[in-house]
Amino acid sequence: MKKTFVLSHPKLNLARLVESIKYDIKKYIKRERNKKLPEGVDYWDFDCKYGVDETQAEPIHISTINKHIDEAERLELESFYIEIMVKPAVRNRIVREEAEDHQE
Repeated sequence: MKKTFVLSHPKLNLARLVESIKYDIKKYIKRERNKKLPEGVDYWDFDCKYGVDETQAEPIHISTINKHIDEAERLELESFYIEIMVKPAVRNRIVREEAEDHQE
């Protein structure tokens, strides 16, 4: 998803429009997560970018998308750009050394 959202509408108030944008993004993420995983992949990961426009977009974590949208509302921006790209990922398992501690 690469999209510029406009924060003005002649018939909707700003708060309602912001909630609609958040819902659209949440729906897109849910749809992508429910897709079948390729062989050897554990989960779908997301590369996200946010900015006033596409040229100023900076990488953000997926969990901070709503905070950035709220910030755009607070700053009364006319529009903002968001990019959410899906990629397959494999979990990195951390091997703990607890077994060695119990043997000593």
